[in-house]
Amino acid sequence: MKPLKFTTPPQRILIIKPSAIGDIVHALPVLNLLRLKWPTAKISWLVSSACASLLEGHPQIDELIHFDRRRFGKGWRKPAAAVDLFRFAVDLRQRKFDLAIDLQGLFRSGWLAKKTHAKMRVGPAEARELGWMFYTHPIKTGWPEGHAVDRYLKIAEALGLGREPVKFVLTSHESDREAAAKLVPEGQRFAILLPGANWETKRWPPDKFAALVGPLKELGLTTYVAGASADSKLAAQIPGAIDLCGKTNLRQLVALMERAAIVIGNDTGPVHIAAALGRPMVAIYGPTKTEFTGPYGHFDSVVRLQIECSPCFSRYCSHQSCLRNLDSGPVLAEIQRQLRTAGEQNPRGLPILAE
Repeated sequence: MKPLKFTTPPQRILIIKPSAIGDIVHALPVLNLLRLKWPTAKISWLVSSACASLLEGHPQIDELIHFDRRRFGKGWRKPAAAVDLFRFAVDLRQRKFDLAIDLQGLFRSGWLAKKTHAKMRVGPAEARELGWMFYTHPIKTGWPEGHAVDRYLKIAEALGLGREPVKFVLTSHESDREAAAKLVPEGQRFAILLPGANWETKRWPPDKFAALVGPLKELGLTTYVAGASADSKLAAQIPGAIDLCGKTNLRQLVALMERAAIVIGNDTGPVHIAAALGRPMVAIYGPTKTEFTGPYGHFDSVVRLQIECSPCFSRYCSHQSCLRNLDSGPVLAEIQRQLRTAGEQNPRGLPILAE
């Protein structure tokens, strides 16, 4: 791929990646490469209000631009919301970006890139909903094949940034670590369970997670359940685990995961945070494909049931056999393998499963 040419290095750069949490994590290597290539450029990131706390105070970002998706999405039926969206677009243009990078690849994100009036606007040539028509330079990324990180890196290559290093920079502040310490005492060895997921078809049943609590305790680990406030309903079905759902923002969750002995969860955003942090982890997959959305660099941590209809990529399923028929045994075996690989000591000298 021949890199695009810049007459002068861009000084104002906008990354458009509003959501979701896992997708934002997957885009972080592009941010890192931008900062390495153009260290003096001012880099802004357009992000949804729901995901903004993950990036607040990020050392490689100069400015966060909050995008109120819920409000702006009502613009077609609420004149006040339409006016706000128009003002938002005007504000983007007034910031005088040289380069707009759309990593979302939808009509809305492409339209926002267009409204910057940046001289160079790049995004995936395969952008859905005709989003590609707003770019000055559509980049072939190979979608739908390949992992999201690798597709984003193709856009980085096209900008002359290269593909390496693939580095996920996440941040937590002292205040976040202090908040995390109030929830989980310093020095405690613990596991984090993540039973939630946006798609119901991605959720391993709570009783399966509950079956892990006893064995984790035998391994010397206290079990916590993390997630959004709504996930407390799932946490209530996991006896013996301590419910932290809705009690952390995203940076505080990062601070917790930095200390966790292991993270176990479904195909959901916080699992990708754990992967980016390099924590021991187990990812439970059903309707989605590991090669597309698996924890990058940690595909060996994925546990799934090999059945004919999986992956189906469906949000709706009458039987959900891929997850309901997956017992806790294989997940526990992977937990033990991950702990052993990470050098975690078993303080009680209990036997662990062989490879």
